[in-house]
Amino acid sequence: MTAKDHAKTVLKKLPEITLAFWVMKIAATTLGETAGDMISQTLKLGYFLSTVTLFAIFVVTLVVQLRSSRYNPIYYWTVILSTSMAGTTLSDFMNRDTHNLAAGTSSLGWGPQGLGLGYPAGAAILSSLLIIVFLVWKATGLPFDINRISTFRGEALFWSAILISNTLGTSMGDFLADSSGLGYLGGAVVITTVLAVLAACTKVRWIPNVLVFWLAFVLTRPLGATVGDFFTKPVAKGGLGLGTYGASAVLLAVLAGFMAWASIRERRRPAPIAALA
Repeated sequence: MTAKDHAKTVLKKLPEITLAFWVMKIAATTLGETAGDMISQTLKLGYFLSTVTLFAIFVVTLVVQLRSSRYNPIYYWTVILSTSMAGTTLSDFMNRDTHNLAAGTSSLGWGPQGLGLGYPAGAAILSSLLIIVFLVWKATGLPFDINRISTFRGEALFWSAILISNTLGTSMGDFLADSSGLGYLGGAVVITTVLAVLAACTKVRWIPNVLVFWLAFVLTRPLGATVGDFFTKPVAKGGLGLGTYGASAVLLAVLAGFMAWASIRERRRPAPIAALA
């Protein structure tokens, strides 16, 4: 059976890669940045408790997604959002410490204030973990193509890569915005330029589209991180000063609108055919 025939016989659990997919991905990752900062910083829950709480939410949303028999936009994008929020606070917990707290603040929530690894070390650890996941994935012989992932093990590997890539993307975005000297807007421009180059690479036959997809998937997270910080951080720090509440509310409305539209489209599709034995 050819790959095309196989694609017609498997239960569809993941979305098609369209322009709407990338718009929703950027909206979800940007919301993940603003909402993660809102929980850990604005509400002063702290990086440690926020990470524990959001990771628990991620597990719950992932179980719902894995138990679903077919693609459900609400389930899928809720997991993407939960990994983005958990990735934001986990990255902050790994990379920051008390030196990163606002002036006059000695603590932020209960528990450790952060491991203080720094962005380079944090990114190196997360990059290594992501490479390990892909090596394990390759060893299983399962496809990397999102349109051909049709098994529980394949989907579990997919979501493992998503969680790590979203955490790595936060570290990359914070490094570009805070440590590189580019600022929030400058960091967003750099990442957007790289994404434009990747989009052009899809027209080059000898460059695998699967490789381009995963590179773009990872890079949309730091784009969301820098754009989210640009929206929420004070004007004195190079942001727009909208705050985490306002920015999160707007982004949630945008994402919810796209999720409703995607759900309506999905309900209008013919029911999928179960996979052949």
